Amino acid sequence: MTVLFPSELSELESEMMQGLAAVEARLRSEIKSNYQLADVTARHLVEAGGKRFRPLLVLLASQFGDANAPGIVPAAVVVELTHLATLYHDDVMDEATVRRGAQSANSRWGNTVAILSGDFLFARSSALLADLGPEAVRVQAETFERLVIGQLRETVGPVDGEDPVTHHLEVLADKTGSLIAAAARYGAMMSGVTEDLTNRLSEFGESIGIAFQLSDDLLDIESTVSGKAPGTDLREGIKTLPVLLALADQSTDSRLRELLSKPLTDDSEHAEALQALRAHDAMSQARAVLQQWTDKARLLLGALPEIPAKRALVVLCDSVENRSI
Repeated sequence: MTVLFPSELSELESEMMQGLAAVEARLRSEIKSNYQLADVTARHLVEAGGKRFRPLLVLLASQFGDANAPGIVPAAVVVELTHLATLYHDDVMDEATVRRGAQSANSRWGNTVAILSGDFLFARSSALLADLGPEAVRVQAETFERLVIGQLRETVGPVDGEDPVTHHLEVLADKTGSLIAAAARYGAMMSGVTEDLTNRLSEFGESIGIAFQLSDDLLDIESTVSGKAPGTDLREGIKTLPVLLALADQSTDSRLRELLSKPLTDDSEHAEALQALRAHDAMSQARAVLQQWTDKARLLLGALPEIPAKRALVVLCDSVENRSI
């Protein structure tokens, strides 16, 4: 997802681009290893690109304090290293073959090497954190716990009597929202803003993080220009919010229920399910849930100082809510 800054924020956009360039340079420096295999596998996803959404949020949050404080770029690198590490592990668990348009690490080198490559990135992020102080380490520890719990809950699924939609949203909060919340918290902490403002920015990060993943869920079904084949989650049998809402709807016909209950490896069944789901009211319901989270994020911004970064964060909410790629 590309955040399009309005023309009146051109100066801030230029500053963000400079900051992201510094993050990118430091990121590539931090993943270097004297052991060739670790060096190659660690660079694999970094060189595949990515949105750098989390580092951007660190930089934007830092604008509410001293945006030139020395801990900001390292903190942005920490969150991106952590994010990349989780991708290596996720691809092993999901048995993915492609990541960011390139062959996944597990597909190229095997599960063990992919897992250890993720661990290597976690180690490098921990080394950076050691220089940022005990509070930064505590935030990372709490975030990492949530990432693990979220993955466990997703793997096990909802327990008896638990609402699948509620379960799904709580998993998203842990697996996606927690690290984006940490990104905003780090930017605020490192720039020296008040505790109240730091907490507000962190809450904003979690809300926009959940919304970000919900928009991914919708794009996977709706979009034909998102850079990946539509219905990837359907093909793999992953039950995202639109699927869960369709299954919870008593009016959903038995044929669509049958299709949504399994991985859709057959092309004709996959196309049938995709067409039926696109026409189902579950899509508008899921979009309403997405809007609830972006509205919550906007509300959290209300008490923030009126600076260009606040306007940029509002634009970010709009971008997440209305993304088409």
